[in-house]
Amino acid sequence: MKSTFQKTMDKAQKSKHVWIFLFFISSIALLFSGQKIKEKELPQEYREFLKLTHHIILPQEKEVFMQLTSNRDRDIFIKSFWKQRDPTPGTPQNEYREEHIKRFFYANKYLGRGTPREGWMTDQGRIYIILGKPISIERFEVSSDVYPTQVWYYYGDQTKGLPSHFGLVFFKRKGAGEFKLYDPSSDGPASLLIKTKELDLTNYEELYNKIQEIEPSLAPVTLSLIPGEIPFNYQPSLESNIIMANIFDSPVKDLNPSYATHFLDYKGMVSTEYLTNYVESEASIALIQDPIMGINFLHFSVVPEKISVDYFEPKDQYYCNFKLDVSLRIEGEIIFQYSRDLPIYFFPKDLDKFRAHGISVEDSFPVIEGKYTLIILLQNSVQKEFSLFEKEIVIPENSGIPQIIGPFLGHAFQNYQSSVHIPFKVLDKKLVVDPKNTYSSADEVSFLTILTDITEDLWREGRVEVFINGFREVNPSQKTFSLKLRNVPYKKILGLNHSIPAKELSPDYYEIKMILLDKDNNSIDEKKTNFIVSPAEHILHPIANAKAFLLSNNFLYYSMLASQYEMVKDYERAEANFMKAYGLKPDYRKGLIDYANFLLKVKKFDKSLELIENIQKEESLKFEYYLIKGEAYKGMGRYERAIENFLEGNKIYNSDTRLLNALGFCYHKTNKVQEALDVLKASLRLNPGQERIKKLIEEIEKSLD
Repeated sequence: MKSTFQKTMDKAQKSKHVWIFLFFISSIALLFSGQKIKEKELPQEYREFLKLTHHIILPQEKEVFMQLTSNRDRDIFIKSFWKQRDPTPGTPQNEYREEHIKRFFYANKYLGRGTPREGWMTDQGRIYIILGKPISIERFEVSSDVYPTQVWYYYGDQTKGLPSHFGLVFFKRKGAGEFKLYDPSSDGPASLLIKTKELDLTNYEELYNKIQEIEPSLAPVTLSLIPGEIPFNYQPSLESNIIMANIFDSPVKDLNPSYATHFLDYKGMVSTEYLTNYVESEASIALIQDPIMGINFLHFSVVPEKISVDYFEPKDQYYCNFKLDVSLRIEGEIIFQYSRDLPIYFFPKDLDKFRAHGISVEDSFPVIEGKYTLIILLQNSVQKEFSLFEKEIVIPENSGIPQIIGPFLGHAFQNYQSSVHIPFKVLDKKLVVDPKNTYSSADEVSFLTILTDITEDLWREGRVEVFINGFREVNPSQKTFSLKLRNVPYKKILGLNHSIPAKELSPDYYEIKMILLDKDNNSIDEKKTNFIVSPAEHILHPIANAKAFLLSNNFLYYSMLASQYEMVKDYERAEANFMKAYGLKPDYRKGLIDYANFLLKVKKFDKSLELIENIQKEESLKFEYYLIKGEAYKGMGRYERAIENFLEGNKIYNSDTRLLNALGFCYHKTNKVQEALDVLKASLRLNPGQERIKKLIEEIEKSLD
């Protein structure tokens, strides 16, 4: 007969439905306040989950679980919890979960005898759940000289800090109660002996010899968990405490809790079908000021630890299908956001190469000055996997003082046409990056550095001194060289690139420091970063995937900057960038409409009217034309002209609440009371949550009394 918990877990394992989270006001308030529900208040099946996982759950995992406020969230978390521990995630079976449940029920059935506590709560139950069945057990339970004792022997997993072979002693303290785990240093051999009157309890050699005389096979594990290891002066080994700590830590060793600590952040960003398939990733970002446009671009590379692929038989190709979502936020408010689909196809002969190297998803976008939270969400529709990168970033104001941006590291440079923009490219050179910044002797250590606000005098006489220093104490590798600024054509923004063979550096951790010096050797600025040279002969670097962007379309970049400035209410710079984008591409209609709407916001109604006339003859944009024109006249107080345009727009589309609300307001201002009420109530039927419109309707109706 299956327990409620087992049935719930089986149901979660088999479920293939796609769900989207529904958020309730009370839940959101509770989550944001950081409040936790009490364990006793949880439904029974979730109390059973916490009981089942008591010895293997990380504190961070439990912390998140106790903040969840709906059973659906808890079910998804539980599924994610087991998935993180699945040794064969590509199969429907989770061997870890099945084995753990077997151990838990065995502990409850057999290891709680003689105690009021459940078996999983006992010391023996804890060890059995963590380490499983011993390879052998020795029992000393009928001796008149030694308290009832058992020794469980195990082979240890050395990757988890355990010895290859060790024994754990359990004894009944003073001969009563449950079997307790024996600690050589805190309990000591004397705690195992019944008769100790004639013994010196501080003489461990005497105590050891006494136990060896009584039970020869018990003595070897009374001073150390490693059988036969006799510590110096027979003092119980403190190494045993380290081994015990490693045993208790072994279920969570190398388990990254980030899937749990970010679980609350994922909700609302990632649909339920993806939430249980979090993939760790590495990422690097670079703020690079473009030498041609003078715009700050944020470049990034995200490398998922694993990539699932599918096969497309009609074209005999494998593929993964990424969707990239990027946002900049200030205290949760989205300042800028965009999405991009990035399908990747390759032939069967390249499958092993892609799996071995991995894939780097790269992109870049223009960014304005400020302090933001950058969130990069990468979703692969194959196997419904996702990775999330989040970082606090600062984009500084241009100080006008020469400075170094970077250095940014990669393992090669590639040549590209200057007429395209692509991530990590400056002028005609693209830096090929790997977020690990780790090199083998077969690699080049390549670096890209941007110098800003360079004067002609500094360009002629200045230089960058490069210092590469290893960290090891004995004979560290060191390398120093100069890069003269005049070696590249003069621009106010200079891009310097250089490579050195990694084989010239011995395996070590390194710091690369760059100092900008003027002709008098005065230091103007300095920056540094770190990298690793590995002893490995070869290191596999991810295969970069990015889309090139023709600089002839750079008007889009100025539109992006304009919208960002608008969001932070820097209207002067927003208008300058709208104007720049429009000047570069007057027939870009979306940009024109955004610009016209912005002009309405800053109350430049005449200018908005003038601009919008450019789309007057375009049938597909007639609705936007009449809406913006009506809003401009409304802003100018010319309500009758506004009504004329709103009515024309309403003939094209009669379910836009913006238009209906503006029309109702104009009717109200021209004392057309019934028309105002009819239009505003129609808007309210489309969107009942408009509190401002509700108040306006109440105000108009009161005027009729």
